[in-house]
This record gives sequence, C-alpha cells and structure tokens, in this order.
Amino acid sequence: MKIGVISDTHLNVSDDRLEKIVEDYFRDVDLILHAGDIVELDVLNVFKGMDVYAVSGNMDRDSVRKVFPEKRVLEVKGRKIGLIHGWGSPFGLEEKIAGEFENVECIVYGHTHRAINETRNGVLLFNPGSPTDRRFAKHNSVGILDIEEEITGKIIYLED
Repeated sequence: MKIGVISDTHLNVSDDRLEKIVEDYFRDVDLILHAGDIVELDVLNVFKGMDVYAVSGNMDRDSVRKVFPEKRVLEVKGRKIGLIHGWGSPFGLEEKIAGEFENVECIVYGHTHRAINETRNGVLLFNPGSPTDRRFAKHNSVGILDIEEEITGKIIYLED
C-alpha cells in the first residue's frame, strides 16, 4: 500500500503547486494523510476522488477544526499509524507527540515544516515537511509511506 503524506499547506484554496504534487507524486497512492495546517477545507478539493484522512493544526480555521480531530489513529493493512499536527516549540516535539500515542508503528506529524523520516524507540516518526512554506526549512517537501512487511517512508523534495 502506498500513502501520500502532506502537511502544512497553509492555503485558503488549492493551487497549481498542489495540483502538480498530486499529478507528479500522488497519482498512484491508495490514500492521503494530511497532518494539519490545511487552513481552509477547500484546499482538500485537489484530492478529489481520493481517500483523505486529516487532523487539524494550530493554524486551521474553525471550519477545519469542526471536521477533523487534533489527533487520530488509523489502522492500515493491519498497521497502526498515529496522525497529529504538533504544537509549541519545535524543540523536543517528537518526544511530546510520541507521548500522545500507544502501540503505533508510525507517527505522522507536521508543524515544524522540516522533513523527518527516522525511527526512534521502534516507532517511525514521519514529518513530510511543507509543500508551500519555507519559513523553517530549506526545501519544500511531501512524503510517501509504503506498507509492506513494515512501514517505510520516503521524503520527496520539491523542485523550485
């Protein structure tokens, strides 16, 4: 199973950048995970016809917060994935979000805009970065999770 992962879009509506991401990288995914800071629900229209699971982030408007929880656990192909945005200082964020979940194999999160793909204490921590904002990172990025015998992640750095 192939999962497209995105976070921190920080847009009011979908734009050409998101359409290009769907066309170039997410066209053959089985589902989409959005780790918050969607801002407006209309942004998700770019994923029409795709299964999208999302959480709300600290910059999301009330319309998004009413539809999506702050965190959730998904079971995909028998694997448990925690999905959360994150909050506060980026320092020590991974430890804070890890404390929000039990018995998950992967935690997908956002907030920092910096891509992370590493295993800590047996849990894959996966932050796809931001496809649209570089305030805190050198590159825009999205990610792919593959579920086979285990969950593996890949960060895709977007061209300028």
